[in-house]
Amino acid sequence: MDRLGSPLVVDPPQGVADETSRAPGGRLTRLVRLPRLWLVAAFLVVALLALGTYALTRGPETPPITATDVDKAVRDGITKAQEEAAKAPPDAAAAYRAALPSLVTVATRLTGAKGAQRGTGAGVVVSADGSVLTALHVVDGADSIEVTFADGTSSPAGVKEKDKATDIAVLAPERLPQVVVPAVLGGGAQVGDPVFALGHPLGLNGSLSAGVVSALDRKIRVDSNQTLEGLIQFDAAVNPGNSGGPLLDKGGQVIGIVTGLANPSEQNFFVGIGFAVPIATAGGVAGSPPQ
Repeated sequence: MDRLGSPLVVDPPQGVADETSRAPGGRLTRLVRLPRLWLVAAFLVVALLALGTYALTRGPETPPITATDVDKAVRDGITKAQEEAAKAPPDAAAAYRAALPSLVTVATRLTGAKGAQRGTGAGVVVSADGSVLTALHVVDGADSIEVTFADGTSSPAGVKEKDKATDIAVLAPERLPQVVVPAVLGGGAQVGDPVFALGHPLGLNGSLSAGVVSALDRKIRVDSNQTLEGLIQFDAAVNPGNSGGPLLDKGGQVIGIVTGLANPSEQNFFVGIGFAVPIATAGGVAGSPPQ
């Protein structure tokens, strides 16, 4: 014991902390610091663990793109495009589906010297008010006109507008179907373009025939008093019952109104040459802007 009668306190060995605190009951509890070497070792362990975790979670390196990769991507793209094209319907089918809801049957009755005569032609709905575009010669002089829409709705109709110089008439039905489906009017045609005539040839309703534009700006003599000019010549089959029906492009848009066929033998059947009034001309009679 020292002179104050206190317990002897021995100095800690070198490298050990000499911080003390008084524990309950008056005893001394020594707080010993870890040597700095242990701190460094612990830090290194934590760092190594972190690096290991990063190595396990990081993604693989992106390999460089090679010429083989490019070639494969091009081949895959071509294959996919060909598969999509194969799934698409043919032009004729697409045109038919697009235009059929707008097709109209035009039935006429005419009383003349030979008694009552009935005629049948075609037409196409061109506006939301149900106006029907057709050929004037289909309805000219008729005592009565009846139109039948694609959904089966029938209605009497009158001639709203007509132009003898172009053989175009616009019909106004008295009654409309629940849903009116106007056709989409297309633009100009070019020689060689695929075209489709839609109508009711020989009474066969809703028939489609296919061909190409054979020539443009044709002039034909209808009779001794009339010549039609600026016509589209095409080779799709048309027969009586096609008159007034639409001539379609491959998207189903109306590019003309069928007006007749070449008839050098005076026979009423297909001879391979049909004519249509361009829609820019026909639509003008109906009040549509020029195409």
